[in-house]
Amino acid sequence: MLASIKPLQLIAAAVQDGVGSPEVLLPPGASPHHYALRPSDVRRVREVALLYWIGADLESFLPRVLTGRGQPSVAVQDLPGMHLRHFGEGHDAHDDHDEHDQAHDQHDEHEQEAAEQHDHAHRPGSLDAHLWLLPANARVIAARMAADLALADPANAPRYQANAKAFGERLTALDQRLQTRLSGLAGKPYFVFHEAYDYFEAAYGLQHAGVFSVLGEVQPGARHVAAMRTRLQQAGPSCVFSEPPLRPRLAETLIAGLPVTLAELDTMGASLAVDGSGYEALLDNLGNGLVECLSAL
Repeated sequence: MLASIKPLQLIAAAVQDGVGSPEVLLPPGASPHHYALRPSDVRRVREVALLYWIGADLESFLPRVLTGRGQPSVAVQDLPGMHLRHFGEGHDAHDDHDEHDQAHDQHDEHEQEAAEQHDHAHRPGSLDAHLWLLPANARVIAARMAADLALADPANAPRYQANAKAFGERLTALDQRLQTRLSGLAGKPYFVFHEAYDYFEAAYGLQHAGVFSVLGEVQPGARHVAAMRTRLQQAGPSCVFSEPPLRPRLAETLIAGLPVTLAELDTMGASLAVDGSGYEALLDNLGNGLVECLSAL
């Protein structure tokens, strides 16, 4: 079995626990938004028996390669029972994106072009593909994986089904723990550099105060930085979360002299061991990161 990204690999590891170990396509730290397949990656994609990916809304580099596959490929965003969100749904993301667009107008032409390439998938109304951050979705994905593995490996079918059932039960308990731990954080102000957390936030009553649109190696214009600092000043004590492995270069400058704490939230589980409890650790770590920073405000 091959998963496109580590969160799917972690779900698969729970299903295959005690039987086998799933592989992952993207190396640690690679962005599913911008990955460039190597020839060896293409061979793996075309030869593996079972392949799981989020869908074209996330891994835009995969569809053209999948046309050469004769084996099953499962885009989990299309599975029945998935709870899907779209950007701008249920909060004021439209306002955030409007501010992004205004700020991008102040950039030079190179930065504007890069901004459009980065933000196209996050425009209001487009699918939010970070769907693995909702425990209910992980349960649906695990059930499909267990069914597929049972057909491919009938001798171990009872084990796959039992693992998926136990995984679902652990997710119910995890969900209850997170509800309890995060219930007191509603209304605490925090900002993010990547709009990746909406599924998790919606599940646990949280909402980021804004998204700072920052492009990897392209520095925002001075007026954009000033606008971001103004938002932080208005918010008062707050947290700003980035995603590992890279912290935006302007992060320290952005918060200098302000009562703001920089912290990280890892949506990909980059440092986690690939084992039966890895997915639960991914969500636990997100909860821990939010609690640690926001409870100190």
